[in-house]
Amino acid sequence: MKSSWLKYLGFLGFLGLVTDNIGFYGFFGFFGFFSYTRILNDERLEININKSARNAFIVSMTVFVIAMVIAGLMEDFSVYAYAFIVLFILQILTFSFSLKYYDR
Repeated sequence: MKSSWLKYLGFLGFLGLVTDNIGFYGFFGFFGFFSYTRILNDERLEININKSARNAFIVSMTVFVIAMVIAGLMEDFSVYAYAFIVLFILQILTFSFSLKYYDR
């Protein structure tokens, strides 16, 4: 059997080392995906990844719609920049926590 493809998400953690900007330190959290190097890729893991990705997609669509409504009501387009940041963080956290939950 092959190992899981999730381990390659760990390489995104090196983006935190690229620059000295404090905003990039959040990428260090991706190093946690290196823990999937020894997990074999089987049908159960694929199902759990699909369920977790579905949860992250639902969260992203919900947050995006809320950001669109807020930006439309406030007529301030700087909301999109903050919504993009929040959306990225929530997608990764939702995927990670859902995968840990479904893996139990």
